[in-house]
Amino acid sequence: MIENQKIFTLAIESSCDDTSAAVLCNDKVLSNIVARQSVHEEYGGVVPELASRAHQQNIVPVVDIALKKAGVSKNQLNCIAFTQGPGLMGSLLVGGSFAKSLSQGLNIPLVAVNHMKAHILAHFIEEEGFDKPTFPFLAMTISGGHTQIVKVTSFFNLEIIGETTDDAVGEAFDKSAKILGLPYPGGPLIDQFAKEGNPKAFPFTKPKVDGLNFSFSGLKTQILYFVQKNMASNPNFIEENKADICASIQHTIIEILMDKIKLAVKETGIKQIAIGGGVSANSGIRTTLKEAEKKYGWKTFIPKFEYTTDNAAMIGIVGYYNFLEQNFSSTNIVSKARIEF
Repeated sequence: MIENQKIFTLAIESSCDDTSAAVLCNDKVLSNIVARQSVHEEYGGVVPELASRAHQQNIVPVVDIALKKAGVSKNQLNCIAFTQGPGLMGSLLVGGSFAKSLSQGLNIPLVAVNHMKAHILAHFIEEEGFDKPTFPFLAMTISGGHTQIVKVTSFFNLEIIGETTDDAVGEAFDKSAKILGLPYPGGPLIDQFAKEGNPKAFPFTKPKVDGLNFSFSGLKTQILYFVQKNMASNPNFIEENKADICASIQHTIIEILMDKIKLAVKETGIKQIAIGGGVSANSGIRTTLKEAEKKYGWKTFIPKFEYTTDNAAMIGIVGYYNFLEQNFSSTNIVSKARIEF
């Protein structure tokens, strides 16, 4: 039986600006190496061409370090998993090309992975002190490029029941930070300043969006006009009120997310909530979800911090479960900037 064997998976993630490689033995992570790119900071955002060049420089050493740290040789590998999409096309091509070449060279199966599904299934990595959700559960994927509510009934049956109609929540955080003059990436800085501020100091209007969908473009515009108006009368407004502004922005964004999750629970009757994606590292969101456990009788699942941002371990866990089902990909499979969920 495959389930009783040791299955070694090498996983590669290169969807945006982080080059990551991980080695898993079944559902346990042996190594999870991430090379971050600092080149984008001076541009205030990710520059796709620079990102793909950096991936080309990083991918060989990152894979080499991941294998050495895991104590696994490439000849022990049973499968290679890689991010097929969504993401930046140039970045995806670097990881995909490397994964295909290595799988052919070692004559082992290849698994193409949907990056957003991996954020959700990262909850199934075996990790001491972390519970795994049981099916069915609701997942909220929140990142720089995505905001979704997903109904998860199995490892291979995931259905989007709500998503953003315009901007993602991560973009709302980063653009708000930019308006405040904070450096990129600004989302974590808003979280940091918010801890010292009054979340109700400056009330912002929540957008009215039907059903389980989200919208953040109007909120960004509202924050821009709010800052411009107050700066016109007081040039030191941001500096004097930074913590309160950040706390108010964060409070509004969290309320928008929680309103939709509460509605999703009401509509589906599912009271297990799991979050994933880079924005799930936000301390305010984590605290609010934990409070909701007691308040609403939910069971909430928050992944280990290193599995929230882009990383190869989450790609590897999807690769492992596909290996068990013998769901393999052809080396003809193409990377896609946008991909069907």
